[in-house]
This record gives sequence, C-alpha cells and structure tokens, in this order.
Amino acid sequence: MRTRPYALLVMIGLILLVTACGKQEARKPQEPVAFEFWTSQTQSDRMATIQLLVDTFQATHPEITINVIPVEENDLPTQIHAASAAGTLPGLVEMGAENAVAFGAEGLLDTAAGTRVIEKVGKDRFYEGALKLVDDGSGTYYAVPFHGWVQGLWYRIDWFEEAGLKPPSTWEDMLEAARYFYKPEENQYGILVGTKPEVYAEQCFTHIALSNNARLFDRDGNLIFDSPEMREAIEFYAELAKYTPPGPQTWRARDYYFQNKLAMFFYSTYIMDDLALAEVAQGSLTGENFPELTGAEFDPELVNKTGFVPIITHTQPAGYGVVVTMGITKGLSEAQLSAVETFLLYLFSENAYVSYLHMAPGGMNPTIEGIAETDRFLEDPRGVYKRFGKEKLAQIISGLNSIQTFSIVEGRRIEAASTIFSKQIIPQMIYAITQEGVPIDQAMREAEQKMREIVEGR
Repeated sequence: MRTRPYALLVMIGLILLVTACGKQEARKPQEPVAFEFWTSQTQSDRMATIQLLVDTFQATHPEITINVIPVEENDLPTQIHAASAAGTLPGLVEMGAENAVAFGAEGLLDTAAGTRVIEKVGKDRFYEGALKLVDDGSGTYYAVPFHGWVQGLWYRIDWFEEAGLKPPSTWEDMLEAARYFYKPEENQYGILVGTKPEVYAEQCFTHIALSNNARLFDRDGNLIFDSPEMREAIEFYAELAKYTPPGPQTWRARDYYFQNKLAMFFYSTYIMDDLALAEVAQGSLTGENFPELTGAEFDPELVNKTGFVPIITHTQPAGYGVVVTMGITKGLSEAQLSAVETFLLYLFSENAYVSYLHMAPGGMNPTIEGIAETDRFLEDPRGVYKRFGKEKLAQIISGLNSIQTFSIVEGRRIEAASTIFSKQIIPQMIYAITQEGVPIDQAMREAEQKMREIVEGR
C-alpha cells in the first residue's frame, strides 16, 4: 500500500522538543563519542526532521556526535553485510522487523542492548504483537519495535447500523455483509479484496489466512502450505472476491468507497489522511479510473461514518501490518553503546517520539500503548488525527496487539517466505482462481510446486 511523504517539517516546528531529552536515559558517556544512525526514512523532508531531532539531542549531549545516513530498506541487507565485513557497522539501524530478525539471527545485533532498552522504556508498555515479532523465543528481543502500520477492514458504520449488521470482525459477519451490500445492478459492491497478481492481494489474503492459523512454514522452515487451514482460507477468499467490483482488482478500487459504492475494503492505516482531508482524497473522487464511476464530491462526514476492524477472527484473532524497529549493532565500544542507548531512549521521550511519528500520520503508528490517546499525538500538523478522535485512534492502533506475518514464525525469519512474497506466487494463485476459473485444488498444487522450487533452491 502506498506511502506518502509529508512536506511539513518546519510546520512540525519541533518547538515541543524543549523537553526532548526525555526522563529516561542510559548511562551517559563521559568522553567524546560518535556513531552512525541508519534510517529507512529517505525522503528529504523526513531526513530534515530526523536531523532536527538529532540536533536537539546533541545540544544537550555535546559529547555525542550522530551521523544520520539514509538507506533504502531494500538495500539494507547488502549494505549491512558490506559494513559488517569492513568493520564499519552503524550503531543504530531503523529497519523492518523481518530484517531485524534476520540480522539478529546472524549475530549482527546486540540483542542484550535492545532488550535492555525495551525494559527501560517499559516492556509492558509495548503492544504485545509488536514485541512478538522480534522475540527470539527466549525472552530476548532482536530489536526495539518503534513504529508500524496496521491493516484492517474499513467499513460504513451507518450502512451496517441501518441494516442491523455486526461489524465485520469475523468471517461469518464479513461474508454476510459482503452479500447483503452486493448490488451490482446499482453499481454497489460488498467488499474490496485484491484479485490482481500484486502486493495488495497478498496483503488482503495474508490477513485472512492468519485468522485461520494458515501458514506457509512451520518454525523449522518446513513448507506447510498444503494444509486444511490454508485451503479453507483460499476458499473463503475466493467467495469474498465474488462481491468485489468487477475485473481483477487492486487497491485503486477504494475509489468505490469514496464515491459511496462500496461497503468494506481492506487497507492500511495510510488511508487515514484520505478519509480526513479533501485535498488528499481528490484522487479517489474522479471518474477517471473506472468507467462505472462518474466522480463525487468529498464527504467531510465520511471519516465519522467509517469504522475500522484491525483484528479479524475465525479460528484465532489476527492482525496484519508492518512493524519498524530500531536495532543496536554488535561490536560497539562501551562509550558508543552507552551513547546509542541514551539516544534511543531520547527518541522514546514523548515529544521526540510523537514528532517522529508525525512525519507520516497513519503510516507511523506508535508501538507504545497510551501514546495515541495523548493530546500531543492528536495534534499532527495536518489535523488528520483530530478528525478521528482519541477513542477511534486507539482502536485502530490496537491491531498491533495481534500483528503477525508469514515470514516470522516463533522468533525465526523464514527467508523462503520473503522470496515467495517477492515472486508473487500467492497473488498469481488468487488471480488464477478468481479471474481465470482455475479449480482451487489445481491452483494450490501449482503454487505449492513453485514454493518447493524456491525452498529447494531450484
């Protein structure tokens, strides 16, 4: 799902960073020390905001010098391994949980230091699902969960209430609503799930599969795709696809929702600014993308008419999304380690933390419980969060409590799962079933064969 940079860095002002050092600090180094901070926030406005945060920190810690280096997430494995071979690892790395688990398992991260920071921030303050993604299985954490986005079902509260339907948090309620609101003769559809062979379909399906405890691999890396749980998830997804707008569909069909032609759609929290701000929603209010849509005016009340289900339940509750972590590398000097911990604790101080998260309202959600309910968090520069309110924000972000992924199983990253994702094997299977009429058994066999070829290195 798309991300959007916010050119608001000066507006953020960071006036509120007067207390930026926070109340919690690790032992402060007594000698001049320097380290690199590699960040995945490569956009120029975000880099400028991060640098301002660093400058504020350095003003009160003149003995510490931090060099901020932007590194694209896709380039990170190559860059980290090259730096490790050269003995020039950065001190702190911002990265997705999958990379954190992989680097931690390779011994490149100081898991003791990361765990220590989590304990100083307050282990019980973190959303449970976010912590589970970086748990090595022994009570130690590969890295510190810092922010993330949550996927779920956005739906029309007013339509559901008028129809006397429950919020679509279970398979049964979801399917009942999809069928009820499916009125193609009126150009109205029940639900949007991805049916085109691309990432959006993978994201929608993964959430459904996890809610049925269907997985690609077990903890030992054995392929378990051909399971009753997975088949049931695929059958259910194919049924939902019958109530989706016509044609192989992608995230773009959210336009139907914004033009009052769709009851539910899967999307990440990156949609929040579209729901709240007219200027951001304009791309979904035209008649340019679908012949069935003629365009519509922005509805300022749509944000209030919209509900969100972050956790879907069938045989188990499941959330889905992405958690971004801060990892402390191994091999630092005692002074560097102390400086890195001090800086990371500073980033978790409320003003610094909220300023960081405000770089992408909706896209960067706190991994710390209670932050979303603060007045400070509610006051993002574009006024997105105020449109949702504290109660709804907390409910949206609560999806981090149950967040899961195919590629991390009980503290182990399954590399083959990431390769399967990149090859779009599951979206291709979904397309074959929903658009080409390929029987489910045949499509599953073909998908499993492709997965086995990856596992066996063929």
